[in-house]
Amino acid sequence: MDVLTPRSLDEALQLKAEHPDAWPIQGGTDVMVALNFDRGRPATMLNLNEVQELRGWWRGDGSLRLGSGLTYAEIEHGELRTVLPALAEASRTVGSPQIRNRGTIGGNLATSSPAGDALPPLLIEDAVVECASVRGTREVPLGDFVTGVKRNALAADELITAVVVAPSGAAQTFMKIGPRNAMVIAVVSLAVSAGDELRASFGSASPKPVLVTAPRAEAAGFPAQVAGAATPIDDVRGTRAYRVHALEVLTRRALERVLA
Repeated sequence: MDVLTPRSLDEALQLKAEHPDAWPIQGGTDVMVALNFDRGRPATMLNLNEVQELRGWWRGDGSLRLGSGLTYAEIEHGELRTVLPALAEASRTVGSPQIRNRGTIGGNLATSSPAGDALPPLLIEDAVVECASVRGTREVPLGDFVTGVKRNALAADELITAVVVAPSGAAQTFMKIGPRNAMVIAVVSLAVSAGDELRASFGSASPKPVLVTAPRAEAAGFPAQVAGAATPIDDVRGTRAYRVHALEVLTRRALERVLA
């Protein structure tokens, strides 16, 4: 296995064009699991840890640009806690402190797992995924970026460079159910916001992210609406019926928080 380590974004994009089958790695919290369990054995790895353009976040034109290398620890402990509170709450539930220091939102998006904790909080804020290649840069709404279970719209020669979000300022929260509070994949998760309208998105209950909206005046029926939008499966972590029930209960509790 070859490991390529670009020092700039331009170099990284050039290498990805030359090696479209290369696996990008930065935090490695998903990639190393796949390697260790022999779920894939790429000929080339593209190490993005030295690409400074992918790190951190910054403001511009009323929106936030979250670099794909932004870690969960940076989200939960920094200024983003007050700007994107649901994303910060979700970040605090991801794995252990060691995982949060390494795991990135770019990796969460690239994995495109239905259980991805960052996806629901980003979707309720209408996040857009920035995809770049030597051919140029394009922006894909998060709801269109994830196309199915661990599938997305990223082309073979593209890298996720950032997530663009225009913070709504709405009251919002994130909740998650699992056998324990940490080091666990969500049985079901939920992000809810209450601004001009009610907005909700959930994890582990559909093949791809789903956004559910309703007028604030319809708050009483919103929990049932959210549960009705779910299409979960039975698996070792929970049954379909339990996930639907849990979503309705979580939505009711989330509304109590955001409408208080």
